[in-house]
Amino acid sequence: MRRCLSLLISSLSLAQALAKTCTVKPLGHGRSDVSQIEAAIAQCGHHGTTVLEAGEYNITRKMQWNLVNSRVELHGLLNFVFDLPYWMDPANTYRVIFIQSQASWFVVTGHDFTIDAHGTGGIVGNGQRWWSWYGNATRLDGDGRPVALTLSNVTRGTVRDFRVEAPPFWCNAVADSRDVLYDGMRCNATNADETYFGQNTHAPPTPGIDTFRSENVTLLNFDITSGDDCLAIKGNSTNIFAKNVTCTGGTGIAFGSLGQYADLPDYVSNVVLEDITLIRPDPQVQPLMEHGVYFKSWTGTRIGFPPTGGGAGGGRVSGVVVRNVKLDQVTTPIQLYQTNLGHPGDAPSKLQFANLTFEHWAGTAQDATVVDLECSSAAPCENVSFEDVHVAVPSNQTPAYRCVNVKSSSGLPAGGE
Repeated sequence: MRRCLSLLISSLSLAQALAKTCTVKPLGHGRSDVSQIEAAIAQCGHHGTTVLEAGEYNITRKMQWNLVNSRVELHGLLNFVFDLPYWMDPANTYRVIFIQSQASWFVVTGHDFTIDAHGTGGIVGNGQRWWSWYGNATRLDGDGRPVALTLSNVTRGTVRDFRVEAPPFWCNAVADSRDVLYDGMRCNATNADETYFGQNTHAPPTPGIDTFRSENVTLLNFDITSGDDCLAIKGNSTNIFAKNVTCTGGTGIAFGSLGQYADLPDYVSNVVLEDITLIRPDPQVQPLMEHGVYFKSWTGTRIGFPPTGGGAGGGRVSGVVVRNVKLDQVTTPIQLYQTNLGHPGDAPSKLQFANLTFEHWAGTAQDATVVDLECSSAAPCENVSFEDVHVAVPSNQTPAYRCVNVKSSSGLPAGGE
């Protein structure tokens, strides 16, 4: 009897803890909202619910949420105010993404949580001013521009119906995490600066999401407008599933870059991407829709060191399925190369690609080359299969299929393997 009573009391205590709710409203008048948001998360971020009501919240410094058995109802927009000298100071961002020492201004950690933005809430990154600055700058990738939303060391976390408007850099990153679900993500990096109309410099690296050292990540219902990768599957990403993804502009869906770190091999396995649409935007605004899906590794020679140099890393990519793909004027639908930032005379990459499957592809390409696989002579590709790949090329050209250092493949037209 006492044991039953004890369990009842424990259950009631847990229910009471989960019932606690903290509600936040924007302060307005240019005042910073960071302190009141942090206070609400501190009180209700463990075993409670935090509600951020509709409106715009001024975010003036880096922010981290640690969430445990909790919910965040994000109805409003987190406006990360534009202050380039402030955000470019490394002291004012987090460095939780190891690869290329990327910066983050908003980091979520913890386990068993849901952030529901209801299609109205999310982040305002004020990226237009960042992109215009970058178009006249000489900075290199990994230079401190902040990732908009970073999930780091997360277990069983959900992000639902979230918006990111004009991210300065990567839209999302999932690093060192497992059992993560995104269901509904709209990332919009659309240029409005006429100076850069017709160029692809308007939104430099603004990928929709990058995964790194993470497993069991599900990406559903993504709508990404970008000048870079729509999705980027980076090193040591395992069991990744993406479905119903629309990519407008940019370089397509990427695996990589991989093999940048000579002493840290990259392994990517069990990735399924399905129901993917890639759309070329108005070329007067942004001319690029480069790939459907592409794979890239560094060469086998290390030149310099990360974040901007490197190479000579090994590893393996295996068990990738990309199916049900619709293409609208993509330049090269399927591509693989292992010379990322390489130089003539570099040693061939030691990283291998194997067991790649492409099924049910349709639509149009701007060039004649539908498939371009240029694998490493030191680690030839193995078991690459194609089924029902029917992509229309320009009317005066013949479809081309290029395979270099591919040990075994199937499904391409005769003479194209």
